[in-house]
Amino acid sequence: MNPFHYAFKVKDIASTRRFYVDMLGCTEGRSTATWVDFDFFGHQLSAHVSADIPAADYCGQVDGVRVPIPHLGCILEQEQFRQIQERLLEHSITFIVEPQTRYAGEKGEQLTMFVLDLSGNPIEFKAFRDKADIYTT
Repeated sequence: MNPFHYAFKVKDIASTRRFYVDMLGCTEGRSTATWVDFDFFGHQLSAHVSADIPAADYCGQVDGVRVPIPHLGCILEQEQFRQIQERLLEHSITFIVEPQTRYAGEKGEQLTMFVLDLSGNPIEFKAFRDKADIYTT
């Protein structure tokens, strides 16, 4: 799989490092006073300071649950999912969508949870019961 690169807006570098490095355990890459890169589970995130961060729009509807659009997501192994869930709980991060099982008992069954980073960017973590079902129709 080829890693993706995603550049996004954050309010400041200090709180962004705190969330992605201290809370999630990501490795930091290059940085300046106005941007910082992270290894986000094998993918490159570039956080750029901005005074104009748009609010999330909860217009998405997935399996009966409203989800913020746009959002960044990461597919993890189930053990990784549980580790990230514990890390988020340890740091008192509020879930905007509580950890839950989506499509229970169906093809494509997955664990999912949503949080906001410290700049208000929505992030989804998910883990499929069977990774072969990622693109199930």
